[in-house]
Amino acid sequence: MRSKLLVRAPRLLSWVALLLVVAELLLFLLSWLLSAMMTEGVRSMLSSEGIRWFFGSFSEVVQTPLLVWLLLLSIAYGAVRKCGVLHFRTHVYRDRIALRLSVFLFIIYVALLALLIMSPHAVLLSADGALWPSAFSRGLVPAIAFGLLLFSVAYGLMAGTFRSLTDIFTSMTQGVAFSAPLLLLYVLAAQLYASLCFVF
Repeated sequence: MRSKLLVRAPRLLSWVALLLVVAELLLFLLSWLLSAMMTEGVRSMLSSEGIRWFFGSFSEVVQTPLLVWLLLLSIAYGAVRKCGVLHFRTHVYRDRIALRLSVFLFIIYVALLALLIMSPHAVLLSADGALWPSAFSRGLVPAIAFGLLLFSVAYGLMAGTFRSLTDIFTSMTQGVAFSAPLLLLYVLAAQLYASLCFVF
C-alpha cells in the first residue's frame, strides 16, 4: 500500500505542476484577449508592462516566508526521518536511553523559549507585550524546525544511527531532496497567484 502511494505521489505532483504551468499560459492569453477587448481593470501580461513585470518581479514573488518555512521544515524532516526515532525499538536499551535524553533536551529547549516569552519584559514579545504579532510569532516555524533538529540529532547520536558529522549533514539534505517537488509546486503556484493579482 505504501509503495503504491510512493509511486503515485510523483505522478500526481507532476500533473499538478503541469496544470499550474498551463494555467499560467492561459492567463497570458486571457489577459491579452481581455485587454484587447478594452475590459476595465485588466492588464495584459503580453504588453511591455506585463513582460517587464513578469521578468523583473519573479524573484520577489517567490521569496516569501513560506519558502523559508518549507526549506527549514524539510531539513528538520530529513533529520527526524533518518535519526531512527520513527523506527523506535522499545526492546533496545540504547534506543530507550536515547529517547529519554533527547526528550529531556527538547523540554529544556521549550523551557528556554517559554522564558523568552513569559518573563517580565520578555525579549520576543512585541513592544506592547503582545504574543501575536511579535518576534516570537514571526520566528515560530524556524523555532519548531530547530527544536526538531535538536531532538533528532541528539537521538541519532545517542542511538548510534548518526555516527559522524557527514551522517547528520546527509540526513538534512535528504529532507530537502524529499520535499523538492513541493518546492517546485510552491514556485509555480506563487507565480500564478502573483500573475492573477497583476492581471486583475
